[in-house]
Amino acid sequence: MLERILLTNDDGIDAPGMAVLEQIAAELAREVWVVAPEHDQSGQSHAISLHHALRISERGPRRFGVTGTPGDCAVMGICHLMKDALPDLVLSGVNRGLNLGMETVFSGTVGGAMTAMMLGVPAIALSQAFTDRANVPWDTARGLGAGVVRQLLGIGWAKTACLNVNFPPVPAAEAGKLTLARQGEGMIAGMAVETRVDPRGMTYHWLNFRRGDRQQGPESDYSCLRAGNVVVTPLRYDRTDDDAYGPLAASLPRFGG
Repeated sequence: MLERILLTNDDGIDAPGMAVLEQIAAELAREVWVVAPEHDQSGQSHAISLHHALRISERGPRRFGVTGTPGDCAVMGICHLMKDALPDLVLSGVNRGLNLGMETVFSGTVGGAMTAMMLGVPAIALSQAFTDRANVPWDTARGLGAGVVRQLLGIGWAKTACLNVNFPPVPAAEAGKLTLARQGEGMIAGMAVETRVDPRGMTYHWLNFRRGDRQQGPESDYSCLRAGNVVVTPLRYDRTDDDAYGPLAASLPRFGG
């Protein structure tokens, strides 16, 4: 049993996935702290608010809403609200929808976990995939979440990584084992801009992802989830691409080389 866990997310403190995460955390720690955005912050990645003030509202014992991003919430929790008794673990989620492949770059759920990892606290991002937006199978994450986290804590992982866990869109009893996979290409095939006109005749725009079927590779996170498994991928900040590094190194001097 852990002493204390800090929870955050990107869907907002009142999101159903946060209620699921609180149930998971209650099985793992004596103290559960929630520091989460007041409003939906999906797509905020690792963003930190440097140019406007943050406000905190106390929602109950050890439960706080923040007018900022998931990254802001991780910082406020670790560096301010819990600075005298740091969390043993940060859990971010449970996100409404999968976070795989390239989408992890944009994910506020992953961003909250990555920020906690940067601050020296082990962190896991949790997401629940679905096939019907109106019927997210929350019971899968609720039923399997605590066991998955215990298994990962028992194994351990490098301090330079956070873990990204995705639950498949099937009942808990039908889900496969917790399976290690690499980050794949994901399903993002581009971006689209939808332009509309408001009642005052002013133009406004919505940004959306375009998704398509892409070649993923045999060890990819997406292929693993598609097979019905609970998938875990370790993520880090180092994004150096070795395939591009080699050809560039043949023509450019390498520092320290």
